[in-house]
Amino acid sequence: MDISEIRITLRDDNKLKGFASITLENAFVIRGLKIIEGASGLFIAMPSRKRKDGTFQDIAHPINMATREWMENQVIAAYRQEIQRVENGEVPPPTRHGNFDDDDHGSVMEESF
Repeated sequence: MDISEIRITLRDDNKLKGFASITLENAFVIRGLKIIEGASGLFIAMPSRKRKDGTFQDIAHPINMATREWMENQVIAAYRQEIQRVENGEVPPPTRHGNFDDDDHGSVMEESF
């Protein structure tokens, strides 16, 4: 399985650092991954929905730890590249507030990993 595209939309928030969309094998897209700054560093949260009892349930997720780590590493690497682009003045800095927009025309990383 290859990630054929990663889109990162940065946010300037205390914990929420951005959103990611990934395309697998040029055939399947997963939108709404969150890039979070946790106590032990960056991690990604899978897209989820709120249940009636107030808890959240992932609606798409890897089924084993090796795949989760592989996916997380690729998304975090793309996030760091996007941060570098901001620092180099190639793209504007992230906004503090705003909702994830599937039609966002943020940066695109089109490399196969």
